[in-house]
Amino acid sequence: MPLIADQIQVLAAHLDHAMLGARETDRLTSTHPDLSLEEAYRVQDEGIRLRLSRGEKQIGLKMGLTSEAKRQQMNLKSPVYGVLTDRMRVEEGSVFALKGKIHPKIEPEIAFFIAREIRGVPSLDEALDACSGVCAAMEILDSRYVGFKYFSLPDVVADNSSSAYFVLGRTILDPRAADWSSLEMVMKVNGEKAQSALSNSISGNPVRSIVQLCELLSGRGLTLPAGSIVLAGAATQAVQLAPGMEIALEVQKLGSVTLRCSNE
Repeated sequence: MPLIADQIQVLAAHLDHAMLGARETDRLTSTHPDLSLEEAYRVQDEGIRLRLSRGEKQIGLKMGLTSEAKRQQMNLKSPVYGVLTDRMRVEEGSVFALKGKIHPKIEPEIAFFIAREIRGVPSLDEALDACSGVCAAMEILDSRYVGFKYFSLPDVVADNSSSAYFVLGRTILDPRAADWSSLEMVMKVNGEKAQSALSNSISGNPVRSIVQLCELLSGRGLTLPAGSIVLAGAATQAVQLAPGMEIALEVQKLGSVTLRCSNE
């Protein structure tokens, strides 16, 4: 049986309470095994509505599961998206407090600034033409599910695609300044290389993530708003954060983005 609006609200409130209380919870499909992907997006929508009602502002979107290899590893079929709000942004070079987080992990990404609304599904050139800038970025994931594992695609989506925080680099380049599909990306922890990849690990070309996002939005009758920040997806596996860590992502042409972790 499809979930009615009241059930969607209950599930969203349950995940919202878990986030606010920084506690793990069972995946939604443990009690709602037939949860569909569209119902999961409705749970995500309602969860974001709760956050906006507390004064947060939507400022962008993130893509997840953009790596075909990662999707196969998790037995998932397609990329997904989540929502970014202003309170999720962490300043580059700042100290990130791990207190009050569940099990945060960090990933290397590339971010795009969308200058004008995109309706429908654009070509790669049309997606790039709609952008005003590109920068290096890192996303901090913090799933509310027990152990951050063994969940389905609807579970991921309902949990805002595991998105919790993000950091943007200070160097912003023109969208036509480089071939965004062939940049070297190296993430270091305490000065030692932890992860590295080429940017084509993101959807074959991170610009394609914008196209995929627009396709997902269009399928739900939505558009990509002007002024949005779009995180294109992770280039490598995520690294578990711990107190005292210093994380630095270096992206060819885009410079570096850094963050320090504390237990406060």
